[in-house]
Amino acid sequence: MILISNEKERTRFLKFAVVGTIGFLVDFFTYNLARSGIGFQPEVSSVISFCVAVLSNFLFNRFWTYPDSRSKPLLSQLIQFSAVNIIGLVIRTTIFSIIHRPLVNLFELVGNGLPVSASILGENLSLAIVVVIVMFWNFFINRYWTYNDVE
Repeated sequence: MILISNEKERTRFLKFAVVGTIGFLVDFFTYNLARSGIGFQPEVSSVISFCVAVLSNFLFNRFWTYPDSRSKPLLSQLIQFSAVNIIGLVIRTTIFSIIHRPLVNLFELVGNGLPVSASILGENLSLAIVVVIVMFWNFFINRYWTYNDVE
């Protein structure tokens, strides 16, 4: 696999992972602010947090992970990055909608000794699962389409 044999790709992947971690934190913070702070529904909160994280990730990836990706104009690359992430959002929202209620129900069955509500635990576990799934989609499609102008 190219990530194992190519040092430059390994470095890019590690940077992408750091950016992803930052995006993950931005995503979770924004989700919980929208959900608990503002009171939006879980699905709406998930979409909002996803959009904020995508913008953060694009900026970090454009300027840090792929600094040699300058043959494409910024707006063009942002559109490509956004298109990949919109498909990721569809994947994410579909899976989130399917799994968050059963996970909330599972935590409700576990009992009332939990430090936070079953709803918060179930929704955040669901969000973590979908973020990991979509991260793989985003990395591979963006690497070979959005940032295909780098060696």
